[in-house]
Amino acid sequence: MRNQFQVVPAGLAISLVLTNTHVAQAQIVQITSNLQPDPLIVNGTSGGSLASKCGNIATKPNQVIQVRQSLPYLRLTVESGGQPTLFIDGPGGRFCVLPDSYSGGKPEISGFWQAGNYSLYVGELSKGQHNYTLSISQQKMPNK
Repeated sequence: MRNQFQVVPAGLAISLVLTNTHVAQAQIVQITSNLQPDPLIVNGTSGGSLASKCGNIATKPNQVIQVRQSLPYLRLTVESGGQPTLFIDGPGGRFCVLPDSYSGGKPEISGFWQAGNYSLYVGELSKGQHNYTLSISQQKMPNK
């Protein structure tokens, strides 16, 4: 009976370490209706070993965004020295945002965001990895 009690704490400790490792992989950003600062800037490294239709992405999300309540407008923009993409897995489905000439070569998505958790993968169209800046804002862009 004594051996069983030694195994349970060890198993619990290993489980906690593995759980914390998974959480530590993705930076969690909480978004409320009054975003401060605006824009909120998050940095990281794009790309990864998983080839997808949204470029090369990491196996774990770069960031997780927690939208506390539905927002009428939120804009995400990624800038990088490479060819970044943005893959979003959230309550409304999965979306791939590619760079285009309208956004100046930066993946950008804006509009209504329903409450929930969004896993963000900053991908790369090339095989390399680059430092990126993710801008999160509730400010609407001026007409171009």
